[in-house]
Amino acid sequence: MTNSSSYIIPSDDADEIDSLPSTSTTSSLSDDEDISDAEREWRESLQQLELLLTMVVVPYVGKYFGRKCAYWSWAKFMEWKYPVEIVVTSPKAFKGAGAVAAAASL
Repeated sequence: MTNSSSYIIPSDDADEIDSLPSTSTTSSLSDDEDISDAEREWRESLQQLELLLTMVVVPYVGKYFGRKCAYWSWAKFMEWKYPVEIVVTSPKAFKGAGAVAAAASL
C-alpha cells in the first residue's frame, strides 16, 4: 500500500490542532444567579403540581375508571354468557360507591 491510497493526510504541523480556539468556561454569573426568584418559584410550583398529578390524581382517576371498565365488561360478559340482565337501580349511588372504593386504599 502506498501513501497516496491512504485516507490519512500526513501533516507536518502538529501545533495546528493544539492551537484551536477554546471557549471560555468561566462566566461572570453562574446559571443559578441568572434565574430570578420569580422564575425559581414558578419552576418549584410546576414541580409540585407535577408531583401532585403523578402521585395522587392520576392513580385515583385510573383506579376509578379501571373499576368502571371492569364492572362494565363483567356485566357484558354475564349478559353474553348467561341470560341475565344487569340493571343499576341508582346510578348516583353506583358512581359514589365506585369513587369511595377507589379512594379507600389511598
